Amino acid sequence: MRRFETPLKKIIKQRFYYLFEVLIIFLGIFIFMLIPTFLLPFLIDVNSVIFEPLYYLFRAVMLITAIPLFLYLAAFLMEKQRKKLILEEDISPSRNFLSLFNITKKNFKFQLLYGVLLLFLIFIPLDFFSYLFSPDMLSWTAIALEPAGEFSLNSYFNENYYIFLFSIIIIPLMVAIYEESLVRGFLSNRGSDYLNRMSAVIITSFFFGLLHFDIVFLRPSLGLPIIFPIIWFLQTFFVGIILAMVVLRKHWIFPAIFAHTLNNVISSFSIWNYINGQDFSFMTIFVYIPLLIIGIILFIWQISRIKESLSIGFKELKSYFKRDESIEERSSDTIVRIIMDFLFGLLIFMIGVVIL
Repeated sequence: MRRFETPLKKIIKQRFYYLFEVLIIFLGIFIFMLIPTFLLPFLIDVNSVIFEPLYYLFRAVMLITAIPLFLYLAAFLMEKQRKKLILEEDISPSRNFLSLFNITKKNFKFQLLYGVLLLFLIFIPLDFFSYLFSPDMLSWTAIALEPAGEFSLNSYFNENYYIFLFSIIIIPLMVAIYEESLVRGFLSNRGSDYLNRMSAVIITSFFFGLLHFDIVFLRPSLGLPIIFPIIWFLQTFFVGIILAMVVLRKHWIFPAIFAHTLNNVISSFSIWNYINGQDFSFMTIFVYIPLLIIGIILFIWQISRIKESLSIGFKELKSYFKRDESIEERSSDTIVRIIMDFLFGLLIFMIGVVIL
């Protein structure tokens, strides 16, 4: 007979078991990342124009290889704990992760539609208005990325147009695959097996925001105004919540990768143009305004689908602040759960900074 557990004890136990699994996967990713970090410089000159695109490509491939392998290992090591904390219908976590990448003829057009809507209604307006109302944001980004640094992996921003164009065909896609696979594909998706779904969303979105805020601790950002990393954190935290909710509800990762990639391409063009002497008005007139107009048309066209998604999203978000009836939470337990979610998001970020 199973011993009775208080809601608070279950909340704590869920998060520590989840954290232990995260630690195993992060260690696996670290091991696999040694390949591009140390092997690639021996094979290709670090000053070659193809080094940075290949480096980002190898990172994405190694990550997608490491996660299912070490999920399998973690499932073996934690088999008893999984039975206690995870639903009985829990399938192989490795297969569950890989199934996120499944695209069929039947669902492709819907996955593409969701990706387009995320790009035009979330990513593009956020970037545009952050650059518009905070003009120095573009200048800060150009400095913080340190494209002229001796060991920079962003030197393609300082290259001529054709080398830059070649680089952004590959690099933004690989960065999006890496981040979405890690944050939404593993952390959010696996977190929802251990925790309340919205807890998984908040923990991983906070982690995602901190992942972008940590640029403030890098040498190029020292002495620069802290307001810009804060804006970047708030943007990515907000975007992270939306992307995680979409990925968990639809079990599709392609829309997030698609929108993330194209937004990275557009942002890269804004930064490259700024570095090469064009102010933001050029991107505003020739890129962002046409894209915003397309976004308005898409909004009107898909208004019923958007209203339905917003209704579901707000309902799920509201439920996060209510007592979780499945574990018989009290009001005090709910407050502790919310605080712990942010603490564990911070803890996962600190582990990631050390290991990844």
